[in-house]
Amino acid sequence: MAKITLKGNEINTTGNLPEVGNAAANFTLVKTDLSRATLADFEGQQLILNIFPSVDTGTCAASVRNFNKEAASLENTKVLCISRDLPFAQGRFCGAEGIENVIMLSDFQTGQFGIDYGLQFTDGPLAGLNSRCIVVINSEGKVIYTEQVAETVEEPNYEKALASLV
Repeated sequence: MAKITLKGNEINTTGNLPEVGNAAANFTLVKTDLSRATLADFEGQQLILNIFPSVDTGTCAASVRNFNKEAASLENTKVLCISRDLPFAQGRFCGAEGIENVIMLSDFQTGQFGIDYGLQFTDGPLAGLNSRCIVVINSEGKVIYTEQVAETVEEPNYEKALASLV
């Protein structure tokens, strides 16, 4: 399990992020229109999984805005923004912010994505939500980069995540 902090207070996750070089675990998540999305839906494309606790926090919103801006220029790459927020909240945020280049996905129904990817908080005030991390998957479905953000209120390293695609 990863040991990370929230404003300096130690909290834990269910496990560790997937190992670089391993096949990405399948998932089923909910889109803002309530349809389902699976890893297989993105076969042959590179994926940046931008995972965070809630789009209703400043840092999480900033990561969605940043990746939305970057996603416009990425070839054969989709940015999936994943949280346990309700799809309605994700859709409302995107509408209000003009977010159009990323795909918002929710893990609200079962939390299985957070468990399978080893990133769900197990304790602390955010227990049950997903921790802030990045997982990059190449077009062959292999994990090529991961980042578990050590301090939850900090943003991920956008440059390293994007550089892993080259």
